[in-house]
Amino acid sequence: MTTQVAPQRVAQRITSPEQALETAHRLAEQFSPTAAERDSQRRLPVAELADLFASGLGAITVPQEFGGPGLSNRVLAQVIAILSQGDASIGQVPQNHYYALEVLRVNGSPQQQRRLYQEALAGVHFGNALAEFASKAAHHRSTSLARHEGQWQLSGQKFYATGALYAGRIPTAARGEDGKEQLVFLPRNTPGLSITDDWSGFGQRTTGSGSVTLEQCPVDEEDIVPFQTAFERPTPVGPLAQIMHAAIDQGIAKAAWQDMLQFVRSRSRPWIDAGVEHASEDPLTLDRIGKISARIQAGDALLAVAGEAIDVAQRHSDALSVAQASIEVATARAWTTEVALAAGNLLFELAGSRATLQEYNLDRHWRNARTHTLHDPVRWKYPAIGNYVLNGVLPPRRGTL
Repeated sequence: MTTQVAPQRVAQRITSPEQALETAHRLAEQFSPTAAERDSQRRLPVAELADLFASGLGAITVPQEFGGPGLSNRVLAQVIAILSQGDASIGQVPQNHYYALEVLRVNGSPQQQRRLYQEALAGVHFGNALAEFASKAAHHRSTSLARHEGQWQLSGQKFYATGALYAGRIPTAARGEDGKEQLVFLPRNTPGLSITDDWSGFGQRTTGSGSVTLEQCPVDEEDIVPFQTAFERPTPVGPLAQIMHAAIDQGIAKAAWQDMLQFVRSRSRPWIDAGVEHASEDPLTLDRIGKISARIQAGDALLAVAGEAIDVAQRHSDALSVAQASIEVATARAWTTEVALAAGNLLFELAGSRATLQEYNLDRHWRNARTHTLHDPVRWKYPAIGNYVLNGVLPPRRGTL
């Protein structure tokens, strides 16, 4: 019998872009005052994420034909950036949720779409168990999906399972008996499934990106969605995954920028040679703040362009539209990677030695940026962009560009 997962709390319904953005701002304002404390104590945001999914934000990409608002990817990127500015770990957690919903959109059967989209609308949180820690290469996966005495079973070991600790379903990548990858929307209470809170990264500390162990977990056939075929043909699954990572970095940059402005205004002292009374009047400080502010604003513009390109690719998916979306997203991701790291570093340059005191925990912005920007490294994005614009070579279709 097919399992229906119930949410922790029944979610509100969001019906417009304005409502989605207002909700994201409200939640970010709620999360921000305690973000530094959660990071320093590594206190998991269980209640905060429950509020997020009860708000209705988890369903903003559910297509209209299944009862959702079907909001644009430009709005999705804005929502992720806003949440990440409030708390970068919280902002990263729903990335895999929206990713799973997109795989469902392009590859799920109508029955699977109807059932799982209804769960998302109700407020169920989808986590992830995609990556594996011990594989020879990052894209290799040994987790298996096989029949045993007529029952599908899932066995393997996962890591970097962001959000799995908090989720009601855990979409899990596994290789089937035919060698093709499937995405199994595994209920949290499945026998043989265990989640370990062993993520010890120095940044993004409360994402719950630890281990998932699968020991002959029984699988309902209706929870198996084709995965590999989403990359064998042109679909926007890859660029949609990546625009959210770019938005997370944009939010981290804005959080560092915001704390930098506040610290320079209220606590920093001017350098002896500046000849001014307040640090906020130092001309060199003004120059650097002006430059980073312009770069951050450019990040917003690049995300908007990338979101619109994904919208086009969703409406009409072909090799060219998906390639264009991938390149626009790679451009945004490369930019926000560099800006997030620069903003986290500049904060200390301009705020001064006092800003390094542990009581402020301002280093979390750089730690978050450095940790998250290692996800699909930027050094592979620029060559793909260059090869496309110079030689017309389409980028690879996968979720890492």
